[in-house]
Order: sequence, then C-alpha cells, then structure tokens
Amino acid sequence: MCGIAGRAGNSDHSQPTLEAMVATLHHRGPDDRGYFRAPGVELGMARLAIVDVASGQQPKHEKSGVITTILK
Repeated sequence: MCGIAGRAGNSDHSQPTLEAMVATLHHRGPDDRGYFRAPGVELGMARLAIVDVASGQQPKHEKSGVITTILK
C-alpha cells in the first residue's frame, strides 16, 4: 500500500522537510518516492510496486505540465 503526505498553505518550501515527511512512510512503500511542490502546496508519496512496476512512478504529470496528480 502506498502512502501520501503533504501540507497546504503558507510553507517554507523546504525539500528536506518534505523528504522527512515521506521518509516516515517507508513502511507503506519502500520501492519509490515522488514529490510535487507548488505555491501553497507540497505533496510527497511513498510507492509500493506491486502492479505496474516499470512505469508506476508518481506524481504523474500531463504532457504540457499543467496538470499533476497522484493516482491511487
């Protein structure tokens, strides 16, 4: 099972802080980690690769880069 962590609102945009949040989810998904940061939002995920092992990295970015999503 994957894990998702994040925060919204005024944040320090600290990559080490976001990475530390996701590191606490290691038991939920030790196979990969992904991060997304934008003004007012920071998201991170830990991935357990059971299905779609080769191309299941997240967050997913649409070709133009305008839309980003974390799929469950």
